[in-house]
Amino acid sequence: MKADSKSNNKSVFATMGASSHAEEARAFRDLYCTHPSAVDALLRVEAFSRDIWEPAAGLLHISKTLEAHGHRVRSSDIEARCDGVEEKDFLFMDCERWQGDIITNPPYSTAGEFVQKALQSVEAGAKVAMLLRLLFLEGQQRRREIFENTPPHTVYVFSRRTVCARNGDFSARLAAAQCFAWFVWVKGYKGDTVIKWI
Repeated sequence: MKADSKSNNKSVFATMGASSHAEEARAFRDLYCTHPSAVDALLRVEAFSRDIWEPAAGLLHISKTLEAHGHRVRSSDIEARCDGVEEKDFLFMDCERWQGDIITNPPYSTAGEFVQKALQSVEAGAKVAMLLRLLFLEGQQRRREIFENTPPHTVYVFSRRTVCARNGDFSARLAAAQCFAWFVWVKGYKGDTVIKWI
């Protein structure tokens, strides 16, 4: 009897479109992979140090694109899903001092924490670039905790929607184009944020 009740509840939530209950609604541990073209677009408008840390490396889409552009990349993630990825939970690591820049597409549910941890981890003047939905600009708490004290230097808005693919599958069924932007922080910067389009 319990099994039937549970099954019925699940189908009700799926019908309602509740994302936390709908079948296949979320990628395992927020694995939404970044299309290489999004990284190429960032590198056309922003220069980074040779050494880059990708702390939510997933299946290495960002890391491999950065390497193709001549960067040395440290790749880590909460789970090592492929060779070349250190299994480390970025948010719960002791605060390491990283000598280069940080570029990543963080899990959206912990994006604010990723920004704060990344800015703690880099040296003054280093860059932190996060691929985030435009919705990240909203929110009073986020404004108080992040934007007022550590404003992004530049936000690069995609003029055409870009794709983050669930579990790395860029087929039309699993990948939906959304409004994203690259948020780029320069540690220590206190001025106004510049909005540009790419």
